[in-house]
Amino acid sequence: MKKLPSRAVPAFLLTLVILGEMLMYIYRPLWSPDQKSTGDILYLAFILIHAMWLYALLRHRGTALAFDLYRLPEVIFIFGISLFLFSYIFATNANLTYAQLFAETSGNLSLAPNSRIQRLVSVIRYLPFLIFDIGIYICCRLYKPRRFTRFTGLSGFSAWSLLLSILSGLLYSLSLPSFLSTEGCGWLAYIALIPLWSILPRHNVRWGIFYGISFGLIQVLLSNFWLGTFSLITLQLVTVFLFSEYLIYFAVVLPFVKRMRKPHLFFLPATWVLFDFFRTQGFLGYPWGMLGSSQYLYASLIQIADIGGVYLVTLFILLTSGLLIELLNAVSDRQFHPVEHLTARGASTSFRPLAGLLLMWSLTVSYGFFNIYSWERKEESSVVRIALVQQNTDPRKHDYRKTFEILRELTDQALTERPDLVAWSETAFVPNIRKWETLDPRTHSLSRLVLDFREYQRNIRTWLITGNDDYEEFQDSEGNKLQSHYNASVLFSDLGKRTATYRKIHLVPFSEYFPYAEQAPWVFDVLQGLDPDLWEKGASPVIFQHPKFSFFTPICFEDSFPGEVRNVVRLGADVILNLSNDYWSLTEAEGQQHFANSLFRAVENRRPLLRSTASGLTAYVSPDGRIRSSLPYYTEGVLTVDVKLYKTGTSIYLRFGNWLIYLLGISAAAIAAHSILPFFRLIKKGCHPNE
Repeated sequence: MKKLPSRAVPAFLLTLVILGEMLMYIYRPLWSPDQKSTGDILYLAFILIHAMWLYALLRHRGTALAFDLYRLPEVIFIFGISLFLFSYIFATNANLTYAQLFAETSGNLSLAPNSRIQRLVSVIRYLPFLIFDIGIYICCRLYKPRRFTRFTGLSGFSAWSLLLSILSGLLYSLSLPSFLSTEGCGWLAYIALIPLWSILPRHNVRWGIFYGISFGLIQVLLSNFWLGTFSLITLQLVTVFLFSEYLIYFAVVLPFVKRMRKPHLFFLPATWVLFDFFRTQGFLGYPWGMLGSSQYLYASLIQIADIGGVYLVTLFILLTSGLLIELLNAVSDRQFHPVEHLTARGASTSFRPLAGLLLMWSLTVSYGFFNIYSWERKEESSVVRIALVQQNTDPRKHDYRKTFEILRELTDQALTERPDLVAWSETAFVPNIRKWETLDPRTHSLSRLVLDFREYQRNIRTWLITGNDDYEEFQDSEGNKLQSHYNASVLFSDLGKRTATYRKIHLVPFSEYFPYAEQAPWVFDVLQGLDPDLWEKGASPVIFQHPKFSFFTPICFEDSFPGEVRNVVRLGADVILNLSNDYWSLTEAEGQQHFANSLFRAVENRRPLLRSTASGLTAYVSPDGRIRSSLPYYTEGVLTVDVKLYKTGTSIYLRFGNWLIYLLGISAAAIAAHSILPFFRLIKKGCHPNE
């Protein structure tokens, strides 16, 4: 029998790594900032954790040493890989002028002169530790002594549970538009959760939660890497809050999973969809990264969204994953027990998951093809021509005059096709029109710019909608004049009249909005110190009325909330017209993820979806969810489309909303209650559950 690995080799190597990293930190050969940042503190904490691990390796024996060699590397590695990914992603800010200026003037941030050096710093800091941690993890599992098998709970592939949970996080991320593929690999969604779901029942609840949140951290950081350039705090906050949500989810679900024979067949898919729903609600709602949105290119598969929303598409994917696990288990059992599965009963058991897959896919695809066929032959009631302008400029650079000149040039191109409406993106025209058009243009340059815009819009004799900073003045209790600023969209008629204004209701938490300034002033002070663009929240949705049609303008990520878009469509909108910026991300993956999320609003509500963005994806999607036309990313251009309008139709989702969520909630609760009935029966009989 193999003996426990010697502590001498890992202790010696760890000593070298710690000493080398400490020397690198002290001398800083690449770059030496004047101030210490949060990244420095976390990095020093990571070094300290390894120093404590080294101390444990030198002191512990027996079972304690087994924990140091077999379990502790997992915990330290997932902590380290999370810090490294965040540090590497955040390094993109070193190329942003506004971030460098903030770092120089505020003292709250330290950045290298450019992103390449900043990322090199991240690699040098974390990579040696990560190589050591994963090396110990792999070596000890390959060396695994029998007498510690019971302690570690390892059997079969569960010995590699950490790597399998990371694999699930990677596959999940790659199924969506990602750094690897702008369009995403949607087929990966069907196998993404198989490694994670396969290992969860093999561990106790405590370690199951650990592997679950390990998956969550990898998935969040890889899927949302573009948040590193949204603001200086968004990536941190999103990671922390989604980590907390994954922690709560697995802590609630896994105790029931441990008491079920086949939780992957319905319980895990149902609770996962419920998790997706609840994490989109309230102030912290974040609808990004649902597995269902990965299928946006598969028109025949997403037609079921008009029944249960994108949540039904997610459920379809997860039920497929559960049946694939069952099929793999059946095949595996047949390999190990060939005689037993030669019987009719064994063959029937193996066939059931395959039959379930064939039936579910046949019904879904047939429903999809039928709907697409019906929409192709449906006669439109009218057609409106809309010009979607993509100016490809960054409003954070304050080149407002230059941006306006580009918008004007592109709009002039669009006018040759005589559109009924011209749409400019979110914050396309930044200076506050309401404010600056009332001031003297001889003394205010922004006032001159606004008056030029108003004159241009009146002369083109065409309806125009644009994103803009809106505001209103009011007096406080002491008589002081105050202002509330809003992220808004403004509609101008063909005669130049301002007809209506919509003020964004669902703001990005912490970056655009923080409603608890009085209750948590220290948080508000931190936010103010990191230079966010805080807005006030709008009061109510607005349906814009054009002589030929009605529409509304969800701004930015508002088009990613299924329930909120549905509620406005029910007020009488013919068209969903999203206005977004998205230039700030500097990646096509973010724009494609945003587009993938929003595309489902067309199918759910059976309304045309149009998107006018600063940099992409500017596009037109028909009510059956098919992409009719689009512009390339990060280019100047105009997309003029003839939008077919149909007699006001409806869908099951539009009529009944999130009925699926209620059904899944009741079903999951019933299954969970049934799973713990034996436990209470034993308690009632006076028996210990483990006897």
